[in-house]
Amino acid sequence: MLSRRSIIAAAHGLALAAGFGNRAAAQSSADELPDAASLFQHGAPTDPPALAFKSEAGKALTLADYRGHVLVVNLWATWCGPCGEELPGLDALAARIKPFGGLVLPISIDIDGAAAVKPFFASRKIRHLPVLLDPDGNDLDALDTDGIPDTLVIDPQGRQVARLDGAAAWDTPAVLAFLRGLAPAPDLPVGPTQA
Repeated sequence: MLSRRSIIAAAHGLALAAGFGNRAAAQSSADELPDAASLFQHGAPTDPPALAFKSEAGKALTLADYRGHVLVVNLWATWCGPCGEELPGLDALAARIKPFGGLVLPISIDIDGAAAVKPFFASRKIRHLPVLLDPDGNDLDALDTDGIPDTLVIDPQGRQVARLDGAAAWDTPAVLAFLRGLAPAPDLPVGPTQA
């Protein structure tokens, strides 16, 4: 039986193909990324999956560390074409939601960790996103998925309120309005803003 790490390492090409499959499911006929707000899978607020990841400095983190914030949690990898297509929109969104307590948490499953993510961010001028890492790919199991990108929206109370499988445009008026509507109440304690 293969370990999660060996599957991720060996499946680079397959994962890329699967990522393009996800992209195809999320694309419009004009081959542009569709508005994420139009693709959200909504439901009653529920407990989110138990995601565990690390900061660039190696600090162990979970979603509970960010309680009090509106979160857009994106599972991605540098080798995933659709992930790279939507990342600039997530970066722009991060700057726009910060004033009302919003954070974008892009969790990379790259086995090379920060050594892969940092140059990728630099080459695409990603300036508003933290480097967050799950090089063992355990969060794939927690999300019960084998495809990326996969994105969750978490409200300030720590509940999952939406999910989107596949790539989409995130820096849109509809997404911003949806996230602003989830903004924390002034008396709700807010967790850390940087990992």
